[in-house]
Amino acid sequence: MAKSNHKRLSSKHKIDRRLGVNLWGRPKSPLNLRDYAPGQHGQRRKKPTDFGVQLMAKQKLKGYYGNIGEKQFKKYYVEAVRKKGDTGANLVGILESRLDAVIYRMKLAPTVFACRQLINHGHILVNGKRCNIPSRMLTVEDKIILNEKGRNIPSVMQAISSSERDVPDYIEADHSKFAGGLIRIPLPDEIPYPVQMETNLVIEYYSR
Repeated sequence: MAKSNHKRLSSKHKIDRRLGVNLWGRPKSPLNLRDYAPGQHGQRRKKPTDFGVQLMAKQKLKGYYGNIGEKQFKKYYVEAVRKKGDTGANLVGILESRLDAVIYRMKLAPTVFACRQLINHGHILVNGKRCNIPSRMLTVEDKIILNEKGRNIPSVMQAISSSERDVPDYIEADHSKFAGGLIRIPLPDEIPYPVQMETNLVIEYYSR
């Protein structure tokens, strides 16, 4: 378990380093120790092209939600375009409706990767039924609960008691019952991103 935990931590920090930002605002990020990109030439930064800037914005958003695969992410973009209203707002609304994202917002695990592990190991019930699909889309009617076994996991207890982040207003979380869910789809400015997310650039990237 310690080994896989280390692997997850290093993959998380790898994303941080590759993108040059402390994506989740965590105190242990290696980015807090350096202000230039990895590699010996990191100090000499070239000015990125428009495409580079758009690509970076997309990688940042994908990475934040646990490094979602390109195929899946593109599908979310297509769905966001299809919906009425602002495409960027629709896109982050879709991302925030994922089961792993909602569990992360409920503070039932310290990272998106740990949330995914909780789900994969069958510790999460959605409307009373076990669900092991991290990308499952939730509606405001869906009720999430952590099973008995999951409640004794040290990282769960740690996440709940941590003051590192707060449960946002659009999420319901009753930590005494290890239960909650999505109250409503959030607006982009309600989402507690530790770094600036430029959804307009993500939309530009896909609509080229």
